[in-house]
Amino acid sequence: MPGLIDVHVHMTFGALSMAELMSPELTPAKAGQAAARNAQETLLRGFTSVRDAGGPIFELKAAIDAERILGPRIWPSGATVSQTAGHGDFRAPNERSRRFFGEVSRAEQLGATFIADGRDEVLTAVRENLRFGASQIKLMAGGGTSSAYDPIDVTQYTFDEMRAAVEAAEDWGTYVMVHAYTPRAVQRAITAGVKVIDHGQMLDEETLNMMVANDVWLSTQVLRASTPDMDPQRVAKRAPVLEGQARLWPLAKSLGVKLAWGTDFLFEPDLNKEQNAYIPPLAEWFLPAEILRMITHDNAQLLALSGLRSPYPGTLGVVKEGALADLLLVNGNPLADIQIIADPENNFVVIMKNGEIVKNTAMAP
Repeated sequence: MPGLIDVHVHMTFGALSMAELMSPELTPAKAGQAAARNAQETLLRGFTSVRDAGGPIFELKAAIDAERILGPRIWPSGATVSQTAGHGDFRAPNERSRRFFGEVSRAEQLGATFIADGRDEVLTAVRENLRFGASQIKLMAGGGTSSAYDPIDVTQYTFDEMRAAVEAAEDWGTYVMVHAYTPRAVQRAITAGVKVIDHGQMLDEETLNMMVANDVWLSTQVLRASTPDMDPQRVAKRAPVLEGQARLWPLAKSLGVKLAWGTDFLFEPDLNKEQNAYIPPLAEWFLPAEILRMITHDNAQLLALSGLRSPYPGTLGVVKEGALADLLLVNGNPLADIQIIADPENNFVVIMKNGEIVKNTAMAP
Protein backbone atom coordinates (compact mmCIF):
# COMPACT_ATOMS: atom_id res chain seq x y z
CA MET A 1 0.00 0.00 0.00
CA PRO A 2 1.13 3.63 -0.29
CA GLY A 3 3.04 5.23 2.55
CA LEU A 4 0.89 6.84 5.23
CA ILE A 5 0.43 10.62 5.26
CA ASP A 6 -0.28 12.77 8.33
CA VAL A 7 -1.33 16.28 7.28
CA HIS A 8 -1.20 17.91 10.72
CA VAL A 9 2.04 17.36 12.60
CA HIS A 10 4.38 19.59 14.55
CA MET A 11 7.73 17.87 14.21
CA THR A 12 9.37 20.17 16.78
CA PHE A 13 6.49 21.06 19.11
CA GLY A 14 5.49 17.40 19.23
CA ALA A 15 9.01 16.33 20.20
CA LEU A 16 9.22 18.53 23.30
CA SER A 17 7.16 18.94 26.44
CA MET A 18 5.84 22.35 27.44
CA ALA A 19 8.34 22.42 30.30
CA GLU A 20 11.19 21.80 27.85
CA LEU A 21 9.91 24.44 25.45
CA MET A 22 9.66 27.02 28.22
CA SER A 23 13.02 26.15 29.77
CA PRO A 24 15.69 28.87 29.45
CA GLU A 25 18.14 26.07 28.69
CA LEU A 26 16.40 25.16 25.44
CA THR A 27 18.53 26.05 22.41
CA PRO A 28 17.74 25.68 18.70
CA ALA A 29 20.29 22.85 18.60
CA LYS A 30 18.56 20.91 21.39
CA ALA A 31 15.16 21.45 19.79
CA GLY A 32 16.59 20.26 16.47
CA GLN A 33 17.97 17.07 18.00
CA ALA A 34 14.59 16.22 19.52
CA ALA A 35 12.84 16.93 16.22
CA ALA A 36 15.34 14.73 14.34
CA ARG A 37 14.58 11.78 16.63
CA ASN A 38 10.87 12.41 16.13
CA ALA A 39 11.32 12.46 12.35
CA GLN A 40 13.13 9.13 12.25
CA GLU A 41 10.55 7.46 14.47
CA THR A 42 7.74 8.93 12.34
CA LEU A 43 9.16 7.37 9.17
CA LEU A 44 9.61 4.01 10.89
CA ARG A 45 5.92 4.09 11.77
CA GLY A 46 5.19 4.13 8.03
CA PHE A 47 4.50 7.86 7.62
CA THR A 48 6.49 8.71 4.52
CA SER A 49 4.99 12.22 4.12
CA VAL A 50 3.75 14.84 6.57
CA ARG A 51 2.53 18.42 6.49
CA ASP A 52 4.11 20.39 9.32
CA ALA A 53 1.46 22.75 10.65
CA GLY A 54 3.76 25.28 12.27
CA GLY A 55 7.07 25.65 14.06
CA PRO A 56 10.82 25.48 13.45
CA ILE A 57 11.13 23.08 10.54
CA PHE A 58 13.34 24.26 7.69
CA GLU A 59 16.67 22.93 9.01
CA LEU A 60 15.12 19.56 9.80
CA LYS A 61 13.57 19.29 6.36
CA ALA A 62 16.87 20.20 4.69
CA ALA A 63 18.71 17.54 6.69
CA ILE A 64 16.17 14.88 5.71
CA ASP A 65 16.23 15.88 2.04
CA ALA A 66 20.03 15.76 2.08
CA GLU A 67 19.80 12.26 3.62
CA ARG A 68 21.80 13.29 6.67
CA ILE A 69 19.00 11.94 8.86
CA LEU A 70 16.02 9.66 8.31
CA GLY A 71 12.59 11.19 8.15
CA PRO A 72 9.45 11.67 6.08
CA ARG A 73 8.94 14.10 3.24
CA ILE A 74 7.91 17.37 4.90
CA TRP A 75 5.57 20.03 3.56
CA PRO A 76 6.66 22.92 5.83
CA SER A 77 4.54 25.86 6.97
CA GLY A 78 7.30 27.58 8.91
CA ALA A 79 6.47 29.76 11.88
CA THR A 80 2.78 30.10 12.63
CA VAL A 81 1.32 33.56 11.97
CA SER A 82 -0.72 34.87 14.89
CA GLN A 83 -2.21 38.10 16.12
CA THR A 84 -1.25 39.44 19.54
CA ALA A 85 -3.11 37.31 22.12
CA GLY A 86 -3.80 34.79 19.39
CA HIS A 87 -3.29 31.05 19.41
CA GLY A 88 0.33 31.49 18.32
CA ASP A 89 1.21 34.08 20.97
CA PHE A 90 3.50 31.93 23.11
CA ARG A 91 4.96 34.72 25.22
CA ALA A 92 5.58 34.19 28.91
CA PRO A 93 3.83 36.68 31.22
CA ASN A 94 7.01 38.74 31.57
CA GLU A 95 7.45 39.16 27.80
CA ARG A 96 5.96 42.42 26.62
CA SER A 97 4.72 43.50 23.20
CA ARG A 98 7.44 43.94 20.60
CA ARG A 99 5.52 46.84 19.08
CA PHE A 100 5.53 48.87 22.29
CA PHE A 101 8.74 47.70 23.95
CA GLY A 102 10.90 46.58 21.03
CA GLU A 103 11.78 43.11 22.29
CA VAL A 104 11.28 40.07 20.07
CA SER A 105 9.72 37.19 21.99
CA ARG A 106 11.69 34.02 22.63
CA ALA A 107 9.24 31.90 20.64
CA GLU A 108 9.76 34.14 17.62
CA GLN A 109 13.52 33.91 18.01
CA LEU A 110 13.23 30.09 17.97
CA GLY A 111 11.22 30.22 14.74
CA ALA A 112 8.03 28.96 16.38
CA THR A 113 5.75 31.85 15.51
CA PHE A 114 5.35 35.36 14.13
CA ILE A 115 3.21 37.72 16.18
CA ALA A 116 1.90 39.96 13.41
CA ASP A 117 -0.79 42.64 13.72
CA GLY A 118 -2.20 44.65 10.84
CA ARG A 119 -2.03 44.04 7.13
CA ASP A 120 1.61 45.10 6.72
CA GLU A 121 2.96 42.84 9.47
CA VAL A 122 0.92 39.88 8.23
CA LEU A 123 2.30 40.37 4.71
CA THR A 124 5.85 40.48 6.04
CA ALA A 125 5.38 37.36 8.18
CA VAL A 126 3.88 35.37 5.31
CA ARG A 127 6.59 36.46 2.91
CA GLU A 128 9.31 35.58 5.41
CA ASN A 129 7.99 32.02 5.58
CA LEU A 130 7.76 31.82 1.80
CA ARG A 131 11.31 33.13 1.54
CA PHE A 132 12.57 30.19 3.58
CA GLY A 133 10.63 27.61 1.59
CA ALA A 134 7.16 27.29 3.13
CA SER A 135 4.91 25.14 0.97
CA GLN A 136 1.78 26.64 2.57
CA ILE A 137 1.03 29.22 5.27
CA LYS A 138 -0.42 28.49 8.72
CA LEU A 139 -2.57 31.29 10.14
CA MET A 140 -4.31 31.33 13.51
CA ALA A 141 -7.94 32.30 12.94
CA GLY A 142 -9.50 31.34 16.27
CA GLY A 143 -8.93 30.33 19.87
CA GLY A 144 -7.19 27.14 20.89
CA THR A 145 -7.04 24.54 23.62
CA SER A 146 -3.28 24.53 24.21
CA SER A 147 -2.71 28.28 24.47
CA ALA A 148 -2.85 30.45 27.57
CA TYR A 149 -4.43 33.70 26.40
CA ASP A 150 -7.23 33.04 23.94
CA PRO A 151 -10.61 31.53 24.81
CA ILE A 152 -11.79 28.84 22.42
CA ASP A 153 -14.67 30.96 21.10
CA VAL A 154 -12.71 34.03 19.98
CA THR A 155 -12.29 34.97 16.31
CA GLN A 156 -8.76 36.00 15.37
CA TYR A 157 -7.58 38.31 12.60
CA THR A 158 -9.79 40.79 10.85
CA PHE A 159 -10.93 40.06 7.33
CA ASP A 160 -8.39 42.51 5.92
CA GLU A 161 -5.50 40.88 7.79
CA MET A 162 -6.56 37.40 6.74
CA ARG A 163 -7.10 38.47 3.15
CA ALA A 164 -3.59 39.92 3.11
CA ALA A 165 -2.16 36.51 4.02
CA VAL A 166 -4.21 34.82 1.31
CA GLU A 167 -3.12 37.34 -1.32
CA ALA A 168 0.55 36.91 -0.44
CA ALA A 169 0.27 33.11 -0.56
CA GLU A 170 -1.68 33.11 -3.81
CA ASP A 171 0.95 35.35 -5.40
CA TRP A 172 3.38 32.49 -4.74
CA GLY A 173 0.98 29.88 -6.08
CA THR A 174 0.07 28.32 -2.76
CA TYR A 175 -2.58 28.53 -0.06
CA VAL A 176 -3.39 29.45 3.54
CA MET A 177 -4.50 26.93 6.14
CA VAL A 178 -6.10 28.21 9.34
CA HIS A 179 -6.45 26.94 12.87
CA ALA A 180 -10.12 27.46 13.73
CA TYR A 181 -12.99 25.72 15.49
CA THR A 182 -16.03 27.98 15.33
CA PRO A 183 -18.46 28.88 12.52
CA ARG A 184 -17.69 32.59 12.81
CA ALA A 185 -13.94 32.12 12.44
CA VAL A 186 -14.26 29.62 9.61
CA GLN A 187 -16.81 31.63 7.65
CA ARG A 188 -14.54 34.66 7.78
CA ALA A 189 -11.62 32.53 6.61
CA ILE A 190 -13.58 31.09 3.69
CA THR A 191 -14.71 34.56 2.61
CA ALA A 192 -11.07 35.68 2.73
CA GLY A 193 -10.05 32.85 0.38
CA VAL A 194 -8.57 30.30 2.78
CA LYS A 195 -8.44 26.80 1.23
CA VAL A 196 -7.94 24.50 4.24
CA ILE A 197 -9.57 24.57 7.67
CA ASP A 198 -7.70 22.67 10.34
CA HIS A 199 -9.73 21.32 13.30
CA GLY A 200 -13.31 22.67 12.96
CA GLN A 201 -14.86 20.38 15.58
CA MET A 202 -17.44 23.02 16.54
CA LEU A 203 -18.72 23.70 13.01
CA ASP A 204 -22.39 23.71 12.06
CA GLU A 205 -24.12 22.47 8.91
CA GLU A 206 -24.33 25.96 7.39
CA THR A 207 -20.58 26.43 7.60
CA LEU A 208 -19.82 22.96 6.28
CA ASN A 209 -22.07 23.61 3.29
CA MET A 210 -20.19 26.86 2.75
CA MET A 211 -16.97 24.85 2.65
CA VAL A 212 -18.41 22.53 0.01
CA ALA A 213 -19.60 25.46 -2.10
CA ASN A 214 -16.14 27.06 -1.99
CA ASP A 215 -14.12 23.83 -2.46
CA VAL A 216 -12.49 24.19 0.97
CA TRP A 217 -10.85 21.21 2.69
CA LEU A 218 -11.43 20.16 6.29
CA SER A 219 -8.32 18.72 7.90
CA THR A 220 -9.32 17.34 11.27
CA GLN A 221 -8.45 14.79 13.93
CA VAL A 222 -9.77 12.10 16.23
CA LEU A 223 -8.93 13.56 19.62
CA ARG A 224 -8.50 11.46 22.73
CA ALA A 225 -10.39 12.23 25.91
CA SER A 226 -8.89 14.69 28.38
CA THR A 227 -6.78 13.19 31.15
CA PRO A 228 -6.11 14.16 34.78
CA ASP A 229 -2.55 15.08 33.76
CA MET A 230 -3.80 17.98 31.62
CA ASP A 231 -3.97 21.51 32.96
CA PRO A 232 -7.53 22.19 34.24
CA GLN A 233 -7.81 25.20 31.95
CA ARG A 234 -6.96 23.04 28.93
CA VAL A 235 -9.49 20.42 30.01
CA ALA A 236 -12.22 23.07 30.16
CA LYS A 237 -11.26 24.45 26.74
CA ARG A 238 -11.25 20.98 25.17
CA ALA A 239 -14.74 20.07 26.40
CA PRO A 240 -16.76 21.65 23.54
CA VAL A 241 -14.21 20.43 20.98
CA LEU A 242 -14.47 16.84 22.17
CA GLU A 243 -18.24 17.13 22.25
CA GLY A 244 -18.30 18.35 18.66
CA GLN A 245 -15.95 15.86 17.02
CA ALA A 246 -18.35 12.90 17.13
CA ARG A 247 -20.90 15.04 15.27
CA LEU A 248 -18.43 16.65 12.86
CA TRP A 249 -17.03 13.56 11.13
CA PRO A 250 -20.32 11.98 10.01
CA LEU A 251 -21.94 15.33 9.18
CA ALA A 252 -18.99 16.49 7.06
CA LYS A 253 -18.92 13.12 5.29
CA SER A 254 -22.65 13.20 4.53
CA LEU A 255 -22.43 16.75 3.13
CA GLY A 256 -19.53 15.90 0.81
CA VAL A 257 -16.83 18.01 2.49
CA LYS A 258 -13.30 17.21 1.29
CA LEU A 259 -11.80 15.44 4.31
CA ALA A 260 -8.22 14.95 5.42
CA TRP A 261 -6.80 13.40 8.59
CA GLY A 262 -3.95 14.35 10.91
CA THR A 263 -2.89 13.85 14.51
CA ASP A 264 -1.79 17.28 15.84
CA PHE A 265 0.27 16.02 18.78
CA LEU A 266 1.62 18.89 20.86
CA PHE A 267 3.94 19.04 23.87
CA GLU A 268 3.51 15.32 24.73
CA PRO A 269 6.50 13.45 23.24
CA ASP A 270 5.37 10.10 24.65
CA LEU A 271 2.20 10.37 22.58
CA ASN A 272 4.06 10.17 19.26
CA LYS A 273 4.46 6.41 19.46
CA GLU A 274 0.65 6.15 19.35
CA GLN A 275 0.41 7.98 16.00
CA ASN A 276 -0.83 4.90 14.13
CA ALA A 277 -3.29 4.04 16.90
CA TYR A 278 -5.23 7.21 16.10
CA ILE A 279 -6.24 5.78 12.71
CA PRO A 280 -8.53 2.83 13.66
CA PRO A 281 -10.98 5.03 15.65
CA LEU A 282 -12.05 6.47 12.28
CA ALA A 283 -13.91 3.17 11.84
CA GLU A 284 -16.77 4.67 13.84
CA TRP A 285 -17.66 6.67 10.72
CA PHE A 286 -15.76 5.12 7.78
CA LEU A 287 -15.18 1.72 6.20
CA PRO A 288 -11.59 0.42 6.24
CA ALA A 289 -11.21 1.15 2.51
CA GLU A 290 -12.39 4.73 3.08
CA ILE A 291 -9.92 5.16 5.93
CA LEU A 292 -6.99 3.83 3.90
CA ARG A 293 -7.93 6.11 1.02
CA MET A 294 -8.08 9.12 3.34
CA ILE A 295 -4.71 8.56 4.98
CA THR A 296 -2.98 7.99 1.63
CA HIS A 297 -4.70 9.23 -1.55
CA ASP A 298 -6.92 11.96 -0.06
CA ASN A 299 -4.21 13.39 2.16
CA ALA A 300 -1.92 13.43 -0.88
CA GLN A 301 -4.52 15.49 -2.75
CA LEU A 302 -4.42 18.05 0.04
CA LEU A 303 -0.62 18.20 -0.14
CA ALA A 304 -0.92 18.87 -3.86
CA LEU A 305 -2.67 22.19 -3.12
CA SER A 306 0.83 23.63 -2.66
CA GLY A 307 1.20 23.56 -6.45
CA LEU A 308 4.61 24.74 -7.61
CA ARG A 309 5.60 25.42 -3.99
CA SER A 310 5.42 21.68 -3.31
CA PRO A 311 8.96 20.59 -2.38
CA TYR A 312 8.49 17.16 -3.95
CA PRO A 313 7.10 17.05 -7.49
CA GLY A 314 5.35 13.83 -8.36
CA THR A 315 2.34 11.72 -7.45
CA LEU A 316 1.83 10.39 -3.93
CA GLY A 317 -0.82 8.32 -2.21
CA VAL A 318 -1.28 5.67 -4.91
CA VAL A 319 0.46 2.53 -6.09
CA LYS A 320 0.95 2.82 -9.83
CA GLU A 321 3.70 3.11 -12.40
CA GLY A 322 5.33 6.53 -12.34
CA ALA A 323 4.18 7.48 -8.85
CA LEU A 324 6.70 8.32 -6.14
CA ALA A 325 7.81 5.03 -4.59
CA ASP A 326 6.66 5.50 -1.00
CA LEU A 327 5.39 2.00 -0.19
CA LEU A 328 4.51 -0.28 2.70
CA LEU A 329 4.43 -4.06 2.72
CA VAL A 330 1.86 -4.98 5.36
CA ASN A 331 1.65 -8.25 7.26
CA GLY A 332 -2.10 -8.74 7.00
CA ASN A 333 -5.06 -7.17 5.25
CA PRO A 334 -6.08 -3.78 6.68
CA LEU A 335 -9.10 -3.79 4.34
CA ALA A 336 -10.44 -6.59 6.54
CA ASP A 337 -8.95 -5.41 9.85
CA ILE A 338 -7.97 -1.73 10.07
CA GLN A 339 -6.47 -2.38 13.51
CA ILE A 340 -3.43 -3.86 11.73
CA ILE A 341 -2.31 -0.29 10.93
CA ALA A 342 -2.04 0.50 14.65
CA ASP A 343 0.99 -1.78 15.13
CA PRO A 344 3.62 -0.72 12.58
CA GLU A 345 6.48 -2.34 14.46
CA ASN A 346 5.08 -5.82 13.90
CA ASN A 347 2.86 -5.35 10.86
CA PHE A 348 4.84 -3.07 8.54
CA VAL A 349 7.32 -5.56 7.14
CA VAL A 350 8.89 -3.22 4.57
CA ILE A 351 8.90 0.58 4.55
CA MET A 352 10.12 2.26 1.39
CA LYS A 353 10.53 5.98 0.78
CA ASN A 354 11.38 7.27 -2.68
CA GLY A 355 12.37 3.79 -3.82
CA GLU A 356 14.80 3.24 -0.96
CA ILE A 357 14.10 0.67 1.73
CA VAL A 358 14.33 2.11 5.25
CA LYS A 359 12.97 -0.98 7.02
CA ASN A 360 12.97 -4.60 5.89
CA THR A 361 12.08 -7.51 8.12
CA ALA A 362 10.76 -9.68 5.28
CA MET A 363 13.99 -11.72 5.19
CA ALA A 364 14.34 -12.04 8.95
CA PRO A 365 14.82 -15.65 10.17
